Amino acid sequence: MGLFDKFKKKNNSDNGFLKVDVQHLIDWNEPNGEGCIVSDMITKEGWKVGYMFRDEPVKDQPDSGWHFFKGDEDEDYSNDPHNFHVFALNTVCNYDPDIIQYLNSPIGAHLIRTKDGMFITDDGSQPIHIKKQEKEINNQQVK
Repeated sequence: MGLFDKFKKKNNSDNGFLKVDVQHLIDWNEPNGEGCIVSDMITKEGWKVGYMFRDEPVKDQPDSGWHFFKGDEDEDYSNDPHNFHVFALNTVCNYDPDIIQYLNSPIGAHLIRTKDGMFITDDGSQPIHIKKQEKEINNQQVK
């Protein structure tokens, strides 16, 4: 059993997602809705968002166009649809509130987390800062 297997058994719900007490953090008024695609590295393993981009929302779907990644998912991981799930933006903000101030970025935005915890446009010149969540989820510290 690996380190994360032990962690998951203590802190995860029956479906493997970290349990969070979802608070109302944002009001999303975009016409398509607030659905987004999120890597399990964030919702199941407890990593902060390291890379985020906004595509054109899928028409006739509750899609914001946002995609959230830890930032170092390899091609095999990223090509497996079982490693990603659709969440409401507000729920993802409860996993990582650092993203809130960037949600109104335009379609086509590609942002990476820097060492100081801020997000900047990804121009390929800087590394993505990978960081574990440092908060309590259901009264248990996630590190």
